[in-house]
Amino acid sequence: MEIAPSALTLAAELLGTAVFAASGASSAVGKRLDLFGVVVIGTLCALGGGAVRDILIDARPLVLTDWRYPLVAVVASLVVFRFHPALSRMRPTMLVLDAAGLALFTVVGTMKGLDHGFAVYAACIVGVLSGIGGGILRDVLVQEIPAVLREDFYAMAAAVGSVIVAVGARWESAIGHWTLMLIAIATIFVVRLVAIRYRWEAPKPKF
Repeated sequence: MEIAPSALTLAAELLGTAVFAASGASSAVGKRLDLFGVVVIGTLCALGGGAVRDILIDARPLVLTDWRYPLVAVVASLVVFRFHPALSRMRPTMLVLDAAGLALFTVVGTMKGLDHGFAVYAACIVGVLSGIGGGILRDVLVQEIPAVLREDFYAMAAAVGSVIVAVGARWESAIGHWTLMLIAIATIFVVRLVAIRYRWEAPKPKF
């Protein structure tokens, strides 16, 4: 039996929420914040991008209308707080989780933009902001330069995936909703990890 696209989208969003919450909570633990601080930053990181997306498409933020999203974010943050000694030795794992969250939120955000009748470029903007919004909040709150401003292939990876979704949507009936999502998610994920592995950077000013 084929799963409805709406169910797939919900599953992807909840998974992305948990992943970004773990990423945010991990950063908070690294700054030695208390339990409240870890949960707050983890939750804001998880829900910030989605809230930006919903505001842009003129919809009520899901965090205010669906209890599952904040619950998943809080639980994931508590898990990181409890097991952080083990997780602290797994920085590569956290980078992988962050890349996965970026991919999931970007793809879902782009699709929602298209579903609301946005032009291709506008849907891509919604998707990219959905993907990077939570990470920006996380970095600002832990007093770091946002990754999107210092790691060039963070937002760029999201942009590549959002373009794949927006352009591929024209052939969605032939490709399949789930297949298109997987292709875009995998592209963002792989580009981001390869950029980390080989330290890809855009030119920077020399001093």
